[in-house]
Amino acid sequence: MKLGIHPVSRPVVFRDRASDATFLTLSTASSETTIDWEDGNTYPLIDVEVSSASHPFYTGTARVVDSAGRIEQFERRYGRTASTTR
Repeated sequence: MKLGIHPVSRPVVFRDRASDATFLTLSTASSETTIDWEDGNTYPLIDVEVSSASHPFYTGTARVVDSAGRIEQFERRYGRTASTTR
């Protein structure tokens, strides 16, 4: 590994704005804002819109999209039917 070409990774706190969850991890991202963490140290703070704490896939609130209804709506709108043979 070449020296001097890789960014420095350091502890950074990410805060999910949707669920107000915070987590401390290593990152190369930088920020002007800081936060006092539970261990008494001050870390850079980065706000994110979505994380595993608020994403529907991870929270179990994901909805299934009705693709059959969309196809039927398309066929009604344009007067076409799906062909079964080529």
